[in-house]
Amino acid sequence: MSIKKIKIFAITGSTRKDSSNFKILKFISENINDQFEIEIFEDLERIPHFNPDLDDEFPPEKVIFFRNKILRADGVLICTPEYVFSLPGSLKNALEWCVSTTIFSNKKTGLITASASGEMAHQQLLLIMRTLEAKFEEHNQLLIQGIRGKVDEAGMIINSQTLEVLALFIKDFENQF
Repeated sequence: MSIKKIKIFAITGSTRKDSSNFKILKFISENINDQFEIEIFEDLERIPHFNPDLDDEFPPEKVIFFRNKILRADGVLICTPEYVFSLPGSLKNALEWCVSTTIFSNKKTGLITASASGEMAHQQLLLIMRTLEAKFEEHNQLLIQGIRGKVDEAGMIINSQTLEVLALFIKDFENQF
């Protein structure tokens, strides 16, 4: 008898290949309880620009694919950088395609902003996810400042405090399920 794994759809807010945000999601996927299955989505740049005129009963195929991944997941993780004191446009664009749906309503969600500063983007991410009715508490969201000095080229977290907060974040995220 196989045990059904808890499916987590993880979204990296950076379109940079092998970004610090991707490395954090990879670290989480490698260190989370084995009852979880994490799929990391890295194709934000392929989601078309949000256009309310196209957000009807037949939205673009890439939008349907993205929405279905969220809908079918038991939970969502988002890890994003901050660009010019804001969320990256590609992440905000993808989330805008979700506003007319209820796919995030009560969806167990973990939110991480990892950037040089990240404060403004983190506040914007929290506001958007509250608007989408995602389910998260204070212990399911994390701001990691100065991320470039905390992750090495190989993707290893090299800062002990960051390792500790990520371990706690993982434990708290697991406890939602």
